[in-house]
Amino acid sequence: MLKPHNRAEIEFHRIREIGQDGRNSTAHIVHDVQMDAQIVMKCISKGKLRSAAEYFNEAKSLYATSHQNVVPIIYACEDADNIYIALPYYSVGSLKSLLNDRHLTVREIVRLGCQLLSGLHNIHSKGLIHFDIKPDNVLLSDRGEALLSDFGLAKQMYFGQAEPDQLYMLIAAPEATVGPPYDLRFDIYQVGLTLYRMCCGQGALREQFDNFRDAAGALDRREFAESLRAGTFPDRSIFAEHIPDRLKRAIVRCLQPDPQNRYSSALELANELAKVDSCFDWQFEQDADRKTWRRHEGDTEKCFSVMVDGSTEFISLRNGRSRRKNEHCLATMTTAQVKRVLRNEG
Repeated sequence: MLKPHNRAEIEFHRIREIGQDGRNSTAHIVHDVQMDAQIVMKCISKGKLRSAAEYFNEAKSLYATSHQNVVPIIYACEDADNIYIALPYYSVGSLKSLLNDRHLTVREIVRLGCQLLSGLHNIHSKGLIHFDIKPDNVLLSDRGEALLSDFGLAKQMYFGQAEPDQLYMLIAAPEATVGPPYDLRFDIYQVGLTLYRMCCGQGALREQFDNFRDAAGALDRREFAESLRAGTFPDRSIFAEHIPDRLKRAIVRCLQPDPQNRYSSALELANELAKVDSCFDWQFEQDADRKTWRRHEGDTEKCFSVMVDGSTEFISLRNGRSRRKNEHCLATMTTAQVKRVLRNEG
């Protein structure tokens, strides 16, 4: 018979750590003895939380936001030193790990972006602002679907606004230079940064951010804040040629310094992404010598390259045989011409 205020024991064995999960926590793959299952255990140090009242805030937020594009919580528990949040283990990893491996196609960017926004719309409808949307915190299910995770900074809105306990400078919205409170358009800015990294590569944002550091590695916060307010961070001009104009415009609108000029909701942004209709399946690669786009059309692979000297080459491969498309093999080609080739051949 259950009694009020029962306490029970949970036993799990750590298999390996899978990295820092924010400043206050770590994440581990563990074996849960009771369920005989491999899961992820997020470990949050009590000493890094302000009070006992905060111990299970993240667990409560996860439980309150059940949705197919939000990571589900299995259970939460504690010991003398830590809070533990049990989550499913997804072998595919995170959006960050995918971006570290390769550039995404436009089709993948739109699909994963819309799935992320579906989860975000759900948490906004529950009155929460996430405050920590980034590729690390977008997990990929075994079916490759985007799942929003890590609600450690999430806060309940009051009168449409909320104040986080802390913010990470790299992904802080421009209004953070003024101070709280913030509304849900803070999350829209962070989705814009995430989409930007999906288009431009995982390292693009960090490389630009590090330009604000001095020789000793210290961040010039004043200069960085000025760049945020001016809308020059991140650089809006570095999108590769296969990224459609509609997608670029959507991202740039998300990144507007004035929240009033961004999308007003995750649903509005998702509807805009759904209208992207070109260059879907080009797989982009870049090295010191060239930019290359590849796509498969049935049993034919198309390969279009722009060399560092501006010359271009277009080859179709089928059954081990290659054929040059001479009209796309030129000594020089403008950016507009490159975009036209990708659009017409895509």
